Amino acid sequence: MKSQFGERIRELREKQNLYLRQVAPSLDMDTAQLSKIEKGLRQLKREQIPILAEILKTNSDELMTLWLADQIYAVVKDEKLANEAMQVAEKSINLKKRKN
Repeated sequence: MKSQFGERIRELREKQNLYLRQVAPSLDMDTAQLSKIEKGLRQLKREQIPILAEILKTNSDELMTLWLADQIYAVVKDEKLANEAMQVAEKSINLKKRKN
């Protein structure tokens, strides 16, 4: 499966007619690294998401959601009980939210 996060940032970058070489330096990386992130071969650091959101003029929460989804997928993708485990985790998250 391709990276949802990577596909989205490529889409946003191309929509603004930005080249990899224009975006990568703002993230303290080279164009090859950013290209790998867009292809789902490498992960962006969490702390770089707000910077990227600003560059791409998009909502940081949208990018964070896709980034987290890719992280979760990477952990559970080959697990037989992945869906069940995610449902249990979702219940725990919802319970924690209600307590706060």
